[in-house]
Amino acid sequence: MTDPYSPISRLLHHRTQRLARGEPVALPIVAASTFHQPGDPDGTHFYGRNGNPTVEEVEEEIGLIEDADVALFPSGMSAIAAVFYAHLRPGDRVLVHADGYYNARGLLAAQFGPMGVHVQTAATSDFAAADFAGVKLALIETPSNPGLDVCDIAAVAAKARAAGTILMADNTTATPLCQRPLDLGADISIMADTKAMAGHSDLLAGHVASRSEALMAPVRTWRRLAGAVVSPFDAYLLHRGLETLELRVARANANAMAIATALSGDLRVSGLRYPGLASDPAHGAARRQMKGYGPIVSFCLESREAAEGFIARHPLAAAATSFGGVHSSAECRVRWGDAVPAGFIRFACGIEPVSDLVAATLSALDA
Repeated sequence: MTDPYSPISRLLHHRTQRLARGEPVALPIVAASTFHQPGDPDGTHFYGRNGNPTVEEVEEEIGLIEDADVALFPSGMSAIAAVFYAHLRPGDRVLVHADGYYNARGLLAAQFGPMGVHVQTAATSDFAAADFAGVKLALIETPSNPGLDVCDIAAVAAKARAAGTILMADNTTATPLCQRPLDLGADISIMADTKAMAGHSDLLAGHVASRSEALMAPVRTWRRLAGAVVSPFDAYLLHRGLETLELRVARANANAMAIATALSGDLRVSGLRYPGLASDPAHGAARRQMKGYGPIVSFCLESREAAEGFIARHPLAAAATSFGGVHSSAECRVRWGDAVPAGFIRFACGIEPVSDLVAATLSALDA
C-alpha cells in the first residue's frame, strides 16, 4: 500500500512510530566516540568515525525527504569534496558551473587540476547545450548562487545519461521541498544543510543523496577514511531544524517573492533576478521544475557604496554571508570575487513577517 502521508509528516513521526514504552520522543544525543564491542566486529557501532546513532537517525530523516540514501557531512563543501574524491581520477574530465558557488570551482582548481583532472566550465543557463562527450562527472547548481540562473535539470540529465556522465546537482538554494533533482534524472543531489535544512545559522553540515548504491558506496568509504564526520551535537541541531523546515521555507519563499515583486520596476534597482517572477529570464524553466523559488533575491544598486549603505540602513537584514536562516541577510557578493557588478546585492530572506520585511526594504532604499 502506498504511504498516503507526505515526507514531512513521515519525518516528524519517524521516531514516534518505533518507540517503546518510556523511551524519549525527542532524538537523544549519543555523545560517544567509542562503543562496547567485545570480540570481532559484528556490524554494530564500535567507533564514532564509522557510525553514530544520532547521525544515522538524521540521515534517515533527510532520506525521507530526498527519497534516497543519504550520507551526512560536516559541511556542504565536504559533501561536494566527497563526491569529487570518490569518483574523479587523473585523466577524467569534469564539467562544472561557471557562475555557481565559487568554492566548488576553487576546490577543482586547487586539488584536482594539479593531479590531472581536466576541468571545463559552462554557464548555468547554457548547461543543457554543453558538450558532455568524455565528461566523467558534471556539477550543476540551479538556481545558481548568487546570480539565480536556472537550467533544465531533466534536459541536462538526459544529455548526461546519453554521454555516460554522472550528474550531480547542488540543490542548496531550492531544498528538496521546492525542487527534486533526483526525480528529474540527476544521479546525485548535494546540499549545504548549513542553510535552510538546519535553518538557524548555528551549525555547518551537508549531505550527499543518491538512489544508486554504486555511487554512494565510494562516497561513504571516502568519508570513513578521511574522517569527514558530523558530530552528534551538530546532527541533533540539524534534526531540530528539519522539524520546522517546511514552515520556514514557505515563509522565506513568500518573503522573497514579495521583495522581488516590490522591487520590480523600481528605477533605483537594476539587474533584478528572482526565478519566481514571470518577467525573470529563468522563470519558464523554474516553473516547470520547481514548487517554490527559494529565499534569495539578487539585484544591483548604482555602486558598491550605495549597496553597502542600503545594507547598513536595513533594520531587518543582517550584514552577513550565507542564507536559509531565520534572519534575513544581505551582502555585496563582489567582496568574495564573484563575477558580479560592484553594486550587486544578494538578499537572503528569512522568516520575518512579510509586510515588515517589504516595508523595511523599501525604507532602506528610500533613505
